[in-house]
Amino acid sequence: MSVSRPALDPELRALLVDMPLRSELDAEALARIRPFSTMPVEPLLAGRAVDRREVTVPGSDGTPIALSVLSPAGTGSPVGAPCVYWIHGGGMIMGDRFSQIDIPLEWLDELGAVVVTVDYRLAPEATGTTPVDDCYQGLLWTAGHAAELGIDPARIVVAGTSAGGGLAAGAALLARDLGGPALAAQVLICPMLDHRNVTVSSGQYAGEPGVWTREMNEFGWRSLLGDIADEQVPGHVSPAVADDVSNLPTAYVDAGSAEVFRDEDIAYASRIWAAGGQAELHIWAGGFHGFDALYPQAHIAATARRTRTEWLTRVLAPVPAGGAVESAIS
Repeated sequence: MSVSRPALDPELRALLVDMPLRSELDAEALARIRPFSTMPVEPLLAGRAVDRREVTVPGSDGTPIALSVLSPAGTGSPVGAPCVYWIHGGGMIMGDRFSQIDIPLEWLDELGAVVVTVDYRLAPEATGTTPVDDCYQGLLWTAGHAAELGIDPARIVVAGTSAGGGLAAGAALLARDLGGPALAAQVLICPMLDHRNVTVSSGQYAGEPGVWTREMNEFGWRSLLGDIADEQVPGHVSPAVADDVSNLPTAYVDAGSAEVFRDEDIAYASRIWAAGGQAELHIWAGGFHGFDALYPQAHIAATARRTRTEWLTRVLAPVPAGGAVESAIS
């Protein structure tokens, strides 16, 4: 029986023709793919006025976690710059802190943001809470060194794509539950939020090759969770099962209509609204998983990226002295 799926955006469909696709992953395939999931950052920094600093911070178990701090060169502000704490994608199983770094580098260029990107440990070598804990420890270090880094501590955003989007949501939950740091916003780009794989969109993108299929998603989650029973998976690891999504920083959530994560991302934004929080949700018609990172030149990708930047511009705008409301009524 054939499965009905939303059609791909015509421009994306044409671009996707030359991309090697697969339907499943296993340990052998992962070993072959991993070297191609990391890219040197130097070509992206060439021609940009960026200061780069490499640091390591201890994970919760003492293991060193690498962070890169990328700052606009030669700039300074008595108030401090906004900060984007970036968490890369890769299904929890591949990539490094420079994966998809072109996305937050646009925010460095346009918003003067300091970008801090974290090399969290990957599954299956690291399992359970380790990746999200690594991300949280790096976030704590960033907030704790805000003055040194020229960051305004009131304008720290946690952001990520795919697995990194899920980890960003998890880090925001940990920051709320563990008493900080305070976050200005969370940007969840096609986030990997739900280990259960039970949504309609999960079923739609199963059984045939794709950028990220239900079978590949199951492999990623299995690599991370091992034999942890479904009902024992913590909410900060799989945010879709978090008991409480109230009192979270304002969220930007987006995904394509033609991808596995569509419905779990819609559900997460809906839960934030139901809990009295704020979320902006965009589902890009005809977008497949990661379309904006893979083909930024496509019209729909450029629109998606520009819309995110415009949202961040509004969210990160410094509040005038005295507060906007006071100014309006004085």
